[in-house]
Amino acid sequence: MPDLERRLAVSGHLARLEESRQAPGSWTLYVDGTPQSHVELDRPDWLGFEYVRRIGHAIDLVRPAGEPITAVHLGGGALTLPRYVAATRPGSRQQVIELESDLVDLVREHLPLPRGAQVRVRHGDAREVLQKLPHGLDGAVDILVVDIFSGAHTPAHVTSVEFYQLIAPRLAPGGIVAVNVADGAGLGFARPQAATLAHVFRHVAIAADTSMLKGRRFGNIVMYASNDELPFAELPRRLASDPAPAKLVDGDELRRFIAGAPVVTDATAVPSPPPARAVFLSKPGA
Repeated sequence: MPDLERRLAVSGHLARLEESRQAPGSWTLYVDGTPQSHVELDRPDWLGFEYVRRIGHAIDLVRPAGEPITAVHLGGGALTLPRYVAATRPGSRQQVIELESDLVDLVREHLPLPRGAQVRVRHGDAREVLQKLPHGLDGAVDILVVDIFSGAHTPAHVTSVEFYQLIAPRLAPGGIVAVNVADGAGLGFARPQAATLAHVFRHVAIAADTSMLKGRRFGNIVMYASNDELPFAELPRRLASDPAPAKLVDGDELRRFIAGAPVVTDATAVPSPPPARAVFLSKPGA
């Protein structure tokens, strides 16, 4: 039987791949028991986790359908979104930054990328490697995904104004940064993240289900930001028709969501709150 577990050298976390008994080819990556990624090997264009679908919508809308894009992914997981980009936008150029080389090895060994996918993986801390990316990516990135977790936490140093200011110059005209934010009751982490993005970028919107937006439970909010108007006329309909429906919040409603929340700096940044051990951050859809 193949070894589907790996102790990660940098963090010490235990990564484990698990295939669904009911649906062969359907895999979930767990890190210290927390589900991090879901992969459908035969359907890379299908996204199971609800928050990943919401990022996928931004990938779909950032440029005309099928057009190749330049994508940067901060946080690799099981490489779900790079697979999605390769399947839906053939010829795209992609860069993945992942701290845990052992995790990349585990995923590539058991869940290889589709042939022809132009995905380069760079190893190291996301913030450090981001600053060392080729200058050819300056002003050239169509979609930049921030989905960084160490176990169940987002590290503090990738949540600040200073961090997002490193991202802004990389975006192409109309380019979008999509950020996965995990938070619980009260939204004491998510609201300052939205305020921080709005401090750096001209246009910001967020997507989540209504119970999450009201701070009633732990879950994921996807935040979108750009220096140009977000091309999201179609997004509310997409979100509403998902297996786990969500709402798009922007404009005055977003300003009310942010109201009074502080902008996060390197000096004030804290990690995201962890879920209770019984809480899954997200589950594959039906």
